[in-house]
Amino acid sequence: MTLKIDIDGGAGDAPYEQVRARIAEQARSGALPVGYKLPTVRGLAETLGLAANTVAKAYRALESDGVIETRGRNGTFVAAAGTAARAASAEAQAFAERARRVGLSEEDALAVARDALRAAYGTSG
Repeated sequence: MTLKIDIDGGAGDAPYEQVRARIAEQARSGALPVGYKLPTVRGLAETLGLAANTVAKAYRALESDGVIETRGRNGTFVAAAGTAARAASAEAQAFAERARRVGLSEEDALAVARDALRAAYGTSG
């Protein structure tokens, strides 16, 4: 199994977002198993014809989302399954508690969350 990323220069998404999304999709689907060692930032940047900072930005976002983990000089790996889901669940719980504290009804809180998800995923419906 290998990492498969194609950058579409004409796409609406920035190259770093395309790298982030492709790695996240492959990790989520199991195409990249837990523990899979990702290429170095420089190595992937060279392969894709991108600046190292572009790939580094994608890796930082993926690490922040719990999809990958960096183990110092040992490299960067696909994180244990469920790490991202656990992080998202914790964030959702924090949102629910804040919404309740500020007096939003459940219906209004769900509407706010739906709007945020639509904005994040670029959907309108």
